[in-house]
Amino acid sequence: MGAARRWALRWPPVMGDSLLPALLLLDIVTTRAPKELPAAVALTAALALPLVWRRRAPLTVFGAVAAAAFVQWLTNVQLPADIALLVALYTVAANSGRRGTLLAAAVVEGGALLACLRWATEGAFLTPFVAVTAMVLAAAVLGVNVRTTRAYLAVLEERAARLEQQQDQQARLAVAEERTRITREMHDIVTHNLSVMVALTDAAVYAQHRSPDRTTAAMLQVSETGRQALTDMRRTLGILRTDEPDAQRHPLPGIAQLAALADQMGAAGLPTRVEVQGGHAHVPATAQLTVYRLVQEALTNTLKHTPAGTHAKVRIRCSTEALTVDVIDTGPCPPPSTAAPSGHGIPGMRERSAAYGGKLRAGPLPSGGWGVHTRLLLGSSGAVSA
Repeated sequence: MGAARRWALRWPPVMGDSLLPALLLLDIVTTRAPKELPAAVALTAALALPLVWRRRAPLTVFGAVAAAAFVQWLTNVQLPADIALLVALYTVAANSGRRGTLLAAAVVEGGALLACLRWATEGAFLTPFVAVTAMVLAAAVLGVNVRTTRAYLAVLEERAARLEQQQDQQARLAVAEERTRITREMHDIVTHNLSVMVALTDAAVYAQHRSPDRTTAAMLQVSETGRQALTDMRRTLGILRTDEPDAQRHPLPGIAQLAALADQMGAAGLPTRVEVQGGHAHVPATAQLTVYRLVQEALTNTLKHTPAGTHAKVRIRCSTEALTVDVIDTGPCPPPSTAAPSGHGIPGMRERSAAYGGKLRAGPLPSGGWGVHTRLLLGSSGAVSA
């Protein structure tokens, strides 16, 4: 059965539409008397042959079939080919609108009334008329159902195609956002750790003859900074799996790690004091990572652009609704070309802050030095943006 169905589906539609006219003509040729044969064959051909083109021009074919049926009624010849009217009506209902369907149904129903008035036996008008009317309604309803189902499937296909397109766009946007995130993370990691390593190396070179112990401590700090940078890079690039012990030993940095960051900056030559007001246990890990990266970038800029002897202060104020971050230093104001860098530093900080509904301000302070300020929202808006 499956093979026969596949073989039938490979047929052109016109071959299937030619089958009914051929059967009707064969029936007339084999059942009619020779005297009636010419008129019967001509009327059957006029009724059935237009069905071959019913898919291409439903209304035109219906008009031709209806005209042939009217001629048949005028000549008072009964033929089984009248079924062609029902097929033509079904085709109109399946391919035309409501107005065309109603018009075609009215024409066929009028023909049914005329046929029953002429050919029904005396006293038996109602039964054949009801039967023919039921067939007319069945053909029209079946065609309308086919048209409705076809339109519904077309809507589903269009919706599926649109959904697939939206999914592709969302996937491309997700890839772009992930690339931006990785770029920003890599910039923060590489810039900060290289700046610290350069400062520690310079200090080790300066103290190698006067204080070998300080030189050794500085080089050990360089090694530790390099290892931390490698760990952060592996985590950012997604190379480590969450079930590996190394990933568990090095969780995402947050507010609790700011003290270690301050010690690292102090070892690199930038004495830093961290002050955290309020508890931060309720703060999501992603928000804590944002705070850590903001402070890290701000301190790295201070380390790179201020002279020796500069001090920095980090103040974090935690509440249930928001996090306030302030990083200030005592160094001189940088020149204009440094105050508005074209790299990923301050623009990246602004992007991180905007993800939580914050607006970052970075610039010289009235009392001297440089300050970075932002307020991250922990409510629904910030979570959605993040």
